[in-house]
Amino acid sequence: MITVANRIYVKQEYAPAFEQRFHERAGLVDKMPGFISNHVLRPVNEGDPYVVFTFWNSRQDFLNWVRSDEFVKGHAQSGTLPKEAFSQSNKLELHEVVQDSTRPDLVPEPPGGPFNMH
Repeated sequence: MITVANRIYVKQEYAPAFEQRFHERAGLVDKMPGFISNHVLRPVNEGDPYVVFTFWNSRQDFLNWVRSDEFVKGHAQSGTLPKEAFSQSNKLELHEVVQDSTRPDLVPEPPGGPFNMH
């Protein structure tokens, strides 16, 4: 299992629009094989990023998603905010899950090496 954290730095005045974008999302990711869940985390400290946190059964499942037509469609349908809505570039992080307290029988994701989206 892996997690993907997309840290997105949204200016305060655009926060409601940003959150609404996720309430109206296309939802295509939910149907992807290996997708577990999607969480959108609101920062409580000024200047901290929103975190869009997804869980996947495997790295390969996530890679299949980002290479899919559904990924392109989902991001096109999600709408965009103006460039000035963001205080800095987003940061994408991938983590391999070693332990999950809700899944004691989880076999850890094998080390897959560095990840680069581009």
